[in-house]
Amino acid sequence: MTLIKKIFDFYLDASIHVALAIFSLVHVTALTLNINVPNALYFFIFFASISCYNFVKFGVEAEKYILVANTYQKNIQFFSLGCLLVAVYQLFFLPANVFLWLFILAVITGLYALPVLPKNKNFRSLSGLKILIVAAVWAGATVILPSVSVLDEISWNVKIETAQRFLFVLILLVPFEIRDLKYDSAALKTLPQRLGVKTTKMIGFVWTILFFLITFLKTDLEVAPIVVKTILFLTLIFVVYKTELEQKKYFSSFWVEAIPLFWWLLFIIWKKCII
Repeated sequence: MTLIKKIFDFYLDASIHVALAIFSLVHVTALTLNINVPNALYFFIFFASISCYNFVKFGVEAEKYILVANTYQKNIQFFSLGCLLVAVYQLFFLPANVFLWLFILAVITGLYALPVLPKNKNFRSLSGLKILIVAAVWAGATVILPSVSVLDEISWNVKIETAQRFLFVLILLVPFEIRDLKYDSAALKTLPQRLGVKTTKMIGFVWTILFFLITFLKTDLEVAPIVVKTILFLTLIFVVYKTELEQKKYFSSFWVEAIPLFWWLLFIIWKKCII
């Protein structure tokens, strides 16, 4: 049991779980927009997500963003390096029209993590910007990149899906923001710090309602997205409702981050059922 727990913790700490969540959202985009996303882009996003997330998580603790202190983090660092090499290899097989957006997302991620501001600060440390940047990068990586890899232009439905994905990630961040209230620096001025837990949850409910209603703005609305997003809407409402300051260890890090996988699974089940 101890070995299984160690493997599971490494799975979470090495950002494999969050990378699977991002990977699943790319496929949700493909299913929603009825497009065939290149396999190279799936692999690139999955392995690049592991590298980027671990760099953001552990880079701030490392000397010059390279040298980490303990053996466990070094193992994650070497694993991340391997994933980065796989991601770089996949770059050679990506469509040319994704590289501009890829560059924009890379710059935003770099500004988020690297100390480019005075007093060795990064954009992550600026008041209120943290969750907006994370949501924007997730929306860009899981909707814009797969869309431009296939489509010649960003259509109205792609814009709606991007806005909806942005809201979706904001909702998922609510439990994390509340969980980290005890640890975050007061300078971050996160939503729970400024408004309190109760008001933050109310904002989460509002975001969830908007997330669902935006579905009906699409031009070619199908039954599958409505059914799937109705179930997802109820799930998000329940998760925000159950979110508390004192959380069980895996509530946010596993169960909340598994919601994108649940969304993908709902779509797969629906597709199987109607066939």
